[in-house]
Amino acid sequence: MEKSKIKLEILGLSYSQTQTGAYALVLGESEGKRRLPIIIGNFEAQAIAIELEHMKPSRPLTHDIFKTFADTFEVQVSEVIVYNLLEGIFFAKLICQKAGEEPIEIDTRTSDAIALAVRFKCPIYTYEFILSSAGIILDDDEIESLGDDSPSSDESPGSNTAYGGMSMDELESELSQAIDNEDYEKASQLHDEIKRRKKI
Repeated sequence: MEKSKIKLEILGLSYSQTQTGAYALVLGESEGKRRLPIIIGNFEAQAIAIELEHMKPSRPLTHDIFKTFADTFEVQVSEVIVYNLLEGIFFAKLICQKAGEEPIEIDTRTSDAIALAVRFKCPIYTYEFILSSAGIILDDDEIESLGDDSPSSDESPGSNTAYGGMSMDELESELSQAIDNEDYEKASQLHDEIKRRKKI
């Protein structure tokens, strides 16, 4: 009997409190309050954040190359499934399909699967036994704060002091230069500062 899938949404990225240099990717069930925190590396966190923030790298990242390759050969990633959890490690697979052909499953690291899911704009699923064993429940305030501590954000909730004295035009110019130089961490910080000012 096929297991029932539970749809997940990306709620945010934040610095990992337990592992230096790592990030917590927080997924939440679409129709419920359980959250699934997954520890991922810096590169994958940046790859996810860049796509979520609609930033365009000067040269394609690995996940962008995969997307272009798949598009070229008319292969679609239709969904991502986080299908297992063993000794604290999540396992995921891509469900890929060419028009008129049977779907093919490809095993992948969960962080790479999510980075591809945001590029293919496909749904992310998991199973009840994974949410039951690893899911946590956050209150509304904790959920709202998730997006404020991305891999690019400054530690303080206010303006990034490195860019606080710059005008919007200067910030936009610096952002463009950082992307051209492939300094995605700096680009992400600049993007956050621009976003913060636009909200004021």
